[in-house]
Amino acid sequence: MLASTLLVTVSLVGATYAAPLTPLRRAVSQISASELSSFAPTTQFARAAYCPIDKLQDWSCGEACDALADFTPTLVGGNGADIQQYIVGYWPSENAVVVVHEGTDPLQFESVLTDIDVLKDTLDPALFPGVGGDVLVHNGFSDQHALTASTILAEVNSLMAAHGTSNLVLAGHSLGGALAELDSLFFALNIPSATIKARTYGTPRVGNVAFAELIDSMVPDFLRINNEDDLIPIVPGRGLGFSHPEGETHILGPGNAVACPGNDDADDDQCQIKTVPNIFVGNILNHLGPYDGIYIGTIFCT
Repeated sequence: MLASTLLVTVSLVGATYAAPLTPLRRAVSQISASELSSFAPTTQFARAAYCPIDKLQDWSCGEACDALADFTPTLVGGNGADIQQYIVGYWPSENAVVVVHEGTDPLQFESVLTDIDVLKDTLDPALFPGVGGDVLVHNGFSDQHALTASTILAEVNSLMAAHGTSNLVLAGHSLGGALAELDSLFFALNIPSATIKARTYGTPRVGNVAFAELIDSMVPDFLRINNEDDLIPIVPGRGLGFSHPEGETHILGPGNAVACPGNDDADDDQCQIKTVPNIFVGNILNHLGPYDGIYIGTIFCT
């Protein structure tokens, strides 16, 4: 499943991307019920990615597929073992191409992410052209992403051409969220004309500060949704050099969520770091949901 070890300076000539200036601090804000409910389609996409391949190919995966009845998958792959499952297809409701990645078992995932020997590496320049050497990511995530990136890119390009759209929706939960986060930068670089909307759920930190700030710069419509006391979003630790992009949405309870400012809000009591200051006070079951009433994971593929 997961590989074993696991300011912006944009030069228009040579296209090298690095970290932007840190934005001014903003306040925590309440998310309205209507905005929270608007996340439901991408939550269902993230849920569907855990379902059996044959159920995804004919889009008969139960509640998640029923909630997205007009979506047509055109490429389904992976094996749920060394290659995470993925879905690519066209969603007429949003006139958008959609890419979704499967996550992984949260207990196994936690043990990998809390390894103090976790390695960071630069991004493959063939997949992420122009990204500077200061941008580092968890090498397990980048290795997993590289296994399917080119195949998925070709399908996305084909679907965009076929449907005359530049809209691209990315989603994933857990490890799938980490892959969707990498996807957001990958597609921003490889399809500059794309209008990207990325929604991730229970996502761990993927890279260093330079990586997080590059996401902030290049993917403005990026949200990472965390649920209550889930501990996965606080690992790997900031002390290991990891950082989240902006866009934290923290679900505090049913119908109650806030938008938290900055890359890793460690100051506000309603945001993830203050709620779960270390893994010993987190609740791994919150990793599965509910995300505004929707649970995500293999056992919820019904």
